Amino acid sequence: MRICLFEDAHVVDLEPIALSRPAFDLQCGMTTLAEKQRRFVPLEDAGVLIRPHLANLFRLKNPNIVCNDVDWLSENVTLLVNARWLPPARPSSLDPEQLAADGPCLAVVGDEIAYALLSPDELESVKLDRLTEHLERCRQTLPNRPAGGALLRYLWEVVDANAEQIAVDFQMTRTAESNGRPDTMTLVGPSDWLRIDPTARIDPFVVADTSNGPIVIERDAVINSFTRIEGPCWIGPRTHLLGAQIRGGVSIGANCRVGGEVESSIIQAHTNKYHDGFLGHSYLGEWVNLGAGTHTSDLRNDYGDVKLMVDGRLVTTGRTKVGSYLGDHTKTGLGSLLNTGSNVGVFGQLLPSGELLPRFVPSFSAVEYSQLVERTDFDAAFETARRVTELRGEEFGAVHELLYRRIAAMTLSLRQRTVQESRRRTLRRGA
Repeated sequence: MRICLFEDAHVVDLEPIALSRPAFDLQCGMTTLAEKQRRFVPLEDAGVLIRPHLANLFRLKNPNIVCNDVDWLSENVTLLVNARWLPPARPSSLDPEQLAADGPCLAVVGDEIAYALLSPDELESVKLDRLTEHLERCRQTLPNRPAGGALLRYLWEVVDANAEQIAVDFQMTRTAESNGRPDTMTLVGPSDWLRIDPTARIDPFVVADTSNGPIVIERDAVINSFTRIEGPCWIGPRTHLLGAQIRGGVSIGANCRVGGEVESSIIQAHTNKYHDGFLGHSYLGEWVNLGAGTHTSDLRNDYGDVKLMVDGRLVTTGRTKVGSYLGDHTKTGLGSLLNTGSNVGVFGQLLPSGELLPRFVPSFSAVEYSQLVERTDFDAAFETARRVTELRGEEFGAVHELLYRRIAAMTLSLRQRTVQESRRRTLRRGA
């Protein structure tokens, strides 16, 4: 039996973070959704079915995983796992042998399919662009069982789950040995909820507060003086905290630079929030750079439910605390003010104007002198990306550029429509 992670039609609701990566590569807790799924269903033989524009880069990063090969599916019994599935928070996992013995079936969360175990015959006629329809037909004929866990639909659900998932991942990866804590660190709370890699550097006058959850600091991380970290919190490899105030529910990916105040947020790898400024209830992609004094509002003045633009439509979140979601390679200028419930696509360019920036900025758009405009300087944007990635020892190559050019083409209609609507609003205000 093998496992295959697949994306369904609802992954677009996880944009802008899922614009440039498969939904199962979203960080939640100390790991990605894919790592949780593979841990819950421990199978070595693996494949994925993802959106075509992501395939080349995925193959480059994961040469040993079969990608978008429907013929591979029909060669053996396969467990198809929804990329959006957050498995149940329990230490046990599914027994593949028992699962195979039970025979073909589907597992659901509410009305949605979390995973499906199908035979080669049932997979023989599958088409990549018809997978969801095929699974729905199988659902009508095969036994259904509860999957447990959750199917994450929107980014605010990922952020909401983050604090609990840090605690779950901490328990799942707990080791018998404790490496203690550096003499330079002050600990508040249980010592067995603190895990620091021996290669991490902890300067004097650092406080770790595990009263409300675990804190994990990974290899080669650097925590500068006058930083306070509250659990649950995960600090990724080679990340630097620079006099930061890290509240509970924060996950920071590898090779980031973070200062200022951060609360209940997820930051993917290689992102800069070097200077002072508040970031709360937000999700930042990779290679984002927040200029000094960039602040994110995560609460309306009237404490009302926050609405947010998702895939070109306005969605009510049902939450009062929602910050900003910024796609890969987006940058903000000095003193930028991000409004409650902001959604900015990939390669956004936000220049401050002394007032709140627009809440929706499509991919490859800029805000200049309070005006939303379309970016057409793709070559210059990609050259900047190359320089930035080289500074961190990474690469922005031809495959990366092709991915973002495809995203630019995919989002062209929405970008042009949004810019035109913004101009009309400006003209009406002037009249």
